[in-house]
Amino acid sequence: MSQDMTQQLIAAARRMEIWIRDQALPLWQKVGFDPETGANYERLLPDGQPDLEAKTRVRVQARQAFFYAAAYHRGWCPQGQTLATGLLNFVHQRAAHPTAGGGYTHLLDKHFTVIDTKQDLYDHAFFVLANAWCYRAFGDEAALREAEKLVAHLDAKFGADYGGWIEGDYAYACRRQNPHMHLFEAFLALYDATQDAKWLARVGELFALFQSRFFDPHQQVLLEFFNDDWTRCADERGDVVEPGHMMEWVWLLDWYSRRSGRPVKRYTDALYNKALEIGVDKSGLLFDAVMPDGRVLDHNKRCWGLTEFIKANLVQIRAGDPKATERAVKGVEDLFTYYLCASTPGAYVDQRGADDEVVVDVAPASTLYHLIVLAMELLDHCETYNA
Repeated sequence: MSQDMTQQLIAAARRMEIWIRDQALPLWQKVGFDPETGANYERLLPDGQPDLEAKTRVRVQARQAFFYAAAYHRGWCPQGQTLATGLLNFVHQRAAHPTAGGGYTHLLDKHFTVIDTKQDLYDHAFFVLANAWCYRAFGDEAALREAEKLVAHLDAKFGADYGGWIEGDYAYACRRQNPHMHLFEAFLALYDATQDAKWLARVGELFALFQSRFFDPHQQVLLEFFNDDWTRCADERGDVVEPGHMMEWVWLLDWYSRRSGRPVKRYTDALYNKALEIGVDKSGLLFDAVMPDGRVLDHNKRCWGLTEFIKANLVQIRAGDPKATERAVKGVEDLFTYYLCASTPGAYVDQRGADDEVVVDVAPASTLYHLIVLAMELLDHCETYNA
């Protein structure tokens, strides 16, 4: 790796930090909150104003609580503790499930009144993550207790016969790897925050599920949709591959390996190389969904897929891939070219189409989670490996 390329990566990391700190945080603090309830709006419109008509997913409050807790922890947002705690307090008061004995509801109307009381596994993964970070960033003991209560609630109500958890308290068509991936992340965050080995053990349980079910060693891909017994769906859903999730697992598996000592290179290399082969468009953006043989199912390209690609490249840099630094630098450049290019500083484009045209020009609040994690990972990598 050339010194010049290393310097370009350091510059890219700094660029992400400045965007988060000086553009995204000021904008979202200014316009992102409902003044009456303190809730976070679902998304911003192209003019940088909140979409006051949109329904709001309850998990957006968790993802934004994480965003502000992480920003506070980095020294980027002095108000972050107040904002993160306020979001979680709002959820306790307005969106706690009325009868389940724990956990949260799913959807709010534009007045931030609950309109869907279902409990969803994916939602709750982010509440575990947010509470882990509120404990890590602020030393908030109540947040740690809430994380422990949420995990106990999931185990009691949604624990499944074949490992992992079911999708929630509703009729679902299939089981997904995606919420389990984010619980893998949340348990790692709890371990980092507490150094309590029980959380690393929980990650290990999910690693076994990844090894035995999510990863297809024959096709070298990550599968998404499964039957209740974790056999892959027999219909077309069984062949859906999301390149962004493959890249996200590269990052997560590497994080787990650094904490546990478990070797994961056979998986990270396989996922990375296969996603690079079948999931990346000529522009460098990641398709939303493909088939294991490379046929494209969905030519659209969400912003978050590119953030995960950049993070996976950091893993591969550390593994000695000679081209990964160049890919990471280009990835950050592409992020600014195609997504962090909204007319309002701190907003962004969410999705590009088959010809890289804009197809979704709103800025969902939930994407900030991906963007701040990318910024932190870039900075940590450059500080640790280029010191």
